[in-house]
Amino acid sequence: MTALHQAIQLGQFPISSHAFNGDRTKVAISPGSNNVSIYDLSRPSPTLEHTFPDHDKLVTSLDWAPRTNRIVTCSQDRNANVWTWDGKQWKPTLVLLRINRAATCVKWSANETKFAVGSGARVIAICYFEEENDWWISKHIKKPLRSTVTCIDWHPNGVLIAAGSTDMKARVFSGFIKDVDEKPEPSVWGARLPFNTVCGEYLSPGSSWIHSIAFSPSGDILAFTGHDSSVTVVYPSTQEGMAPTIFKVKTQFLPFTSLLWTSMDEIVVAGYDCRPIVFKNGQNGWKYHTCLDGTSRSSSRAETKSNTAFNMFRDMDSRARAQGSTEDTILNTVHQNAITLVRPHEGERDGLTKISASGVDGKITIWDMTVTSQFASMNL
Repeated sequence: MTALHQAIQLGQFPISSHAFNGDRTKVAISPGSNNVSIYDLSRPSPTLEHTFPDHDKLVTSLDWAPRTNRIVTCSQDRNANVWTWDGKQWKPTLVLLRINRAATCVKWSANETKFAVGSGARVIAICYFEEENDWWISKHIKKPLRSTVTCIDWHPNGVLIAAGSTDMKARVFSGFIKDVDEKPEPSVWGARLPFNTVCGEYLSPGSSWIHSIAFSPSGDILAFTGHDSSVTVVYPSTQEGMAPTIFKVKTQFLPFTSLLWTSMDEIVVAGYDCRPIVFKNGQNGWKYHTCLDGTSRSSSRAETKSNTAFNMFRDMDSRARAQGSTEDTILNTVHQNAITLVRPHEGERDGLTKISASGVDGKITIWDMTVTSQFASMNL
């Protein structure tokens, strides 16, 4: 039994990133190449509608603004493009990133007037449109970044931006652009927020790379995942000089590559374990709650791992089954390879009812969050 709502097999290629349009009838994906493909999902089977071939190297990330219907893509070729539908075709608009290393991640702000691009150049480019020249220009957040920016997320106010990097730290910056943004209201992250203000800096509990980062629906809490299979939740202090409250949850799962808040007290993570996993906040803090893919339990998985060598020789003896047979290569999960990205699909920011996940197996799955309580009894 699973919380799976729909599984869409788009091919036998890895999907490194995906994004749906506003009404969820189309999906854009980066299929492990320099192209971006758009599929129409309103027909009985997914139909390839458009392909963007403008990048010279692997497309690392993309995002689709639901209200303005613009798609932004970034690539290892150090460039980004903004695509706009004119009624007949998708037209690209130039983006002046001014970076000398690969672009690694991209995301629209909540009001869709800006987007941010993380990079291997130890830079976050905050991009906004300049009508006079009809292009997108960027302003750089540099210090105190010391390594590749792997993940970013915008605060609901469209000014603050969270970033994780391979220097093992998660940070919150101000991305305020004069004449573009309205002055934000004071929050737990600060009152005065000129561009590049560092509002918070947090070390990964295992001194590991940060894979994913996200603000809570209210924007007052920050969560991020590390390569040590941990989930860290940060409550910044409302009083100056007071230390933040930090919950560090270490797990026995494989590392998580994507994190998503589905409500103020619930987080979904996914990654190399090939299944979405739910953490909830209770009286004793943040803990594992359930697994959306109920086809397997970690307890049985741990037992299998501890007896791998014994089971292999036993099966070869009793069943004459050679290593590498079909039975060995089929996982007992819906996704047959690592999950690369988890996104909102239906519902409000503080109460998602469905989420989507893409994987290296060329599949996009949609999961129903309203049935998660049915799996709460599946204890680790």
